[in-house]
Amino acid sequence: MIELEGVPELIDPVMVAAFEGWNDAGDAASTAVAHLDREWKGEVFAALDAEDYYDFQVNRPTVFLDNGVRKITWPTTRLSVVRVGGDKPRDLVLVRGIEPSMRWRSFCNELLAFAHELGVEMVVILGALLGDTPHTRPVPVSGVTSDPDLARTMDLEETRYEGPTGIVGILQEACTHAGVPAVSLWAAVPHYVSQPPNPKATLALLNRLEDLIGLRIPLGELPEDARAWQLGVDQLAAEDSEVAEYVQTLEEARDTAELPEASGEAIAREFERYLRRREPGAGPGSGPGVATEGGDSPFLRDPGSGRTRPPKPEQPGPESVPGATGDAGGNQPDEGPENEGPENEDPDGEGPENGGAPDGDSGK
Repeated sequence: MIELEGVPELIDPVMVAAFEGWNDAGDAASTAVAHLDREWKGEVFAALDAEDYYDFQVNRPTVFLDNGVRKITWPTTRLSVVRVGGDKPRDLVLVRGIEPSMRWRSFCNELLAFAHELGVEMVVILGALLGDTPHTRPVPVSGVTSDPDLARTMDLEETRYEGPTGIVGILQEACTHAGVPAVSLWAAVPHYVSQPPNPKATLALLNRLEDLIGLRIPLGELPEDARAWQLGVDQLAAEDSEVAEYVQTLEEARDTAELPEASGEAIAREFERYLRRREPGAGPGSGPGVATEGGDSPFLRDPGSGRTRPPKPEQPGPESVPGATGDAGGNQPDEGPENEGPENEDPDGEGPENGGAPDGDSGK
């Protein structure tokens, strides 16, 4: 049994998780959780044992100097707690790590054990995929779940994906089997400008998370970073006529697909969201203590066994993400898109051989 010492009793806690690797195009998802941790001054209270889940030849440890003393940082997954103040305080359990190389079921069991001990009410997993979406338009963000009731009550897409998956898809299914409500939020990143960081996609994920859990998130410099990123990509595209033509094609396709959405109801929803963000926000509350963990994790049911025109993605993209119709780099979500993962993916959940490579899969 996991014992948490120094962590206060949490208020309506929600676990928010993101993992570097196949599920994290442009580092958008992991950067979003890092932003929450930084803005609300989270303190790490637990870390999973790196030797249990990571291949150090794939995800290598790093050596650094601390006041002249050499130290090692091991690749792992860490958990922290932040308390959001205001009229209705609420706690977030932040999970940030690297997609594990092995033992995915045990990995999910351990995270679910923490969720159980902390009284987590819902798990939200962030991901990002590469798709046919223009950088000049708002970033499409889809919300999916395996729970039909949750899909109805929270206006989410019920996933029906079949195929190879990443740790996001495995963790979401583990939550479903354990009876923990779970949602995955996916941002579509333009495949022709996939290099991290992508602050625009990170901002879109945080905006959607804000609506989902009913908290006002301090955005800091992210809006300005997103504008600067788009201007930079605009300049690069303007220097190549083929790229500019391709972006225009994506814009036309996106605008045509979204034309029915430009209704009075949609505009009203956007205006209400704007007004909510203009209201006095919640500030950070007291920080958590430090805890230790130990013991066994609960049972999880074992499922059966040069500048040129940007290439058109070979694989279809997620139906649930408007404008994200493909992936040029293999970075697609798994539990919603009709895509295939990299050739070295292990669909049984024991982890892809590419470990924490930043341009792998995502999984809904």
